[in-house]
Amino acid sequence: MSQTIPQHIQQLVDQWLELDPFEVTRKDIQNLVQQGNVAELEKRLCKRIEFGTAGLRSLMAAGFSCMNELIILQTSQGVCKYIEECTKDVSDRSKVSVVVGYDGRHHSKQYANLTAGVFLSKGYTVHLFRTMVCTPFVPFAVSNINRSNSGERCIAGVMVTASHNPKQDNGYKLYWENGCQIIPPQDEYISAAIMQNLSIWEEVRKQLKTDGNGGDEEQVIDLSPWSHLLQDPTKTQADEYFEAIRKYNYSNGKPVISDEKIVYTAMHGVGTPFTYRAIDLYGLPKCIPVEEQIEADPEFTTVKYPNPEEGKGALKLAMDKCEKEGAILILANDPDADRLAVAERQVDGSWRIFNGNEIAMLLADWVWTQYKTSHPNEDYAKCVMIASTVSSKILRAMAAHEGFKFDETLTGFKWIGNRADQYIKDGYTFLLGYEVEIGFLVGDCSLDKDGVRAASVFAEMAHSHYKGGVVKRLSEQIENIYKKYGFFAMKTRYFFTPSTDLLHKVMEELRKIENGGYPTFIPSIRDSSKHFKIASLRDLTKDYDSAQKDNKPLLPATPTSQMITFTFENGTSATIRNSGTEPKLKWYVETNDMDKQKAFDLLEEITPSILEYLLKPKENGLVAPQD
Repeated sequence: MSQTIPQHIQQLVDQWLELDPFEVTRKDIQNLVQQGNVAELEKRLCKRIEFGTAGLRSLMAAGFSCMNELIILQTSQGVCKYIEECTKDVSDRSKVSVVVGYDGRHHSKQYANLTAGVFLSKGYTVHLFRTMVCTPFVPFAVSNINRSNSGERCIAGVMVTASHNPKQDNGYKLYWENGCQIIPPQDEYISAAIMQNLSIWEEVRKQLKTDGNGGDEEQVIDLSPWSHLLQDPTKTQADEYFEAIRKYNYSNGKPVISDEKIVYTAMHGVGTPFTYRAIDLYGLPKCIPVEEQIEADPEFTTVKYPNPEEGKGALKLAMDKCEKEGAILILANDPDADRLAVAERQVDGSWRIFNGNEIAMLLADWVWTQYKTSHPNEDYAKCVMIASTVSSKILRAMAAHEGFKFDETLTGFKWIGNRADQYIKDGYTFLLGYEVEIGFLVGDCSLDKDGVRAASVFAEMAHSHYKGGVVKRLSEQIENIYKKYGFFAMKTRYFFTPSTDLLHKVMEELRKIENGGYPTFIPSIRDSSKHFKIASLRDLTKDYDSAQKDNKPLLPATPTSQMITFTFENGTSATIRNSGTEPKLKWYVETNDMDKQKAFDLLEEITPSILEYLLKPKENGLVAPQD
């Protein structure tokens, strides 16, 4: 039985129908009204999707809370207005440009064309990739155009992608003119500009038309009136990207090649042609493809969650392929190819899936060793590696031992990339940046995570180690690195949070857990007489750090997101934070010791103690993922 539509929801329905020029999404909302589906209308209309530093990411559907054509146009209009403010000194708008790319998801090409139309309508040049590309091409193109001395100012880049999210999602990622993702307060300015430009501009609206190709009506935009401002960067930027990453090929195309085979999966994404070309450029043998996952497939037919970080479930087909072909290594890109996962079949036949810290260790060790060899007389204090604050501190230990600089940032490559940009401007050589969520940045030819060049560098490193005979497996090389710098043992996972309100409730209760304040210790769940004492606590949500004299954190405060880090007297660190793109409460616990067994024993004891005492998963209804 249908329900009467409450007045406040009907007002939102009317607002949507007034603003939305797209027949398919208008009908969707109208059908919900006819069905009296108040719950769904409330979900779709009562809360607007927020534009943040990560741009947009959500379910594709009609409504203010979702990804759809109207939201894409409104967002692009807001970005366009912000660009106008930032380029007031430029008299000829055609000398200001924007790069736009898209992945293989449903509606990605359509959203990219609509985005391009908005910028073109205001006289800006648009470099619109005409085929789907990997995400790393967009930040590279922005930086590369600005390096070209053409007199053109490439102010921004937009990539339409939802990365590793489920098939029903899509997203809108914004880069600024340094090729880095935007950081506060840019997101606030753009968000305000979006809200001031909700009505579709007339010059855009009149170019909209319906395309019934394949029987599916899709609203598209005719870009032909602006063809003089439209550029196709696909071949030029691809060629220049691959030329730029040659400098990270330390064997100059003549690598040491082992007899071991490598299997590759694109996880139903766009990575295959780009990663294959990079590996070929490096003079390495072609990888063996996982045929079922090698082509872009917006349905992600073989995986529920197209995220190689999920582990064996996502990598099962690749593992089967390895065993069938006698291969021992898997390289996996996520669907937009900006991340890299690695798994290795061990001598006993078991599988080891390397976490982000372990992949970063191997890359850092390789890059550093090769850099020292090729730059024997350099001031290594002017070299820098960067990691997010929740990632392992192994790079800090490596830097202290080797003499290069290490720095850490807030989570997210927007912080890593912008920090790297500042170091480069200050005369440093930037070697590597990473976050534990399998995001890696090798070198400075662009400043966002890049699974394509990370894959080719990793493949060269793997062949060299396997052929060199020092180790039979990369897992042995990881042990060698630990023995040199100390054993850093980390557990990291997450809980699903059914609602944002629950997430905030859990975090606020954590802050009042001990006599109305922060905890000072964690009781062991193995031994009721034992406690783990907290030495310091950093709460970036509240702009507080007890380790600093003025209680002011060294990292920027994040009042709109949740992040608390605990440092224990025994050297353990634990961080709890919300995901920026998914309904998850993430946690990271790391112990370290020169004695491997002590590090891992402590990790096994303290991790469940931390989670039970601070988060109370069962009591709070937090849902653990099923492997």
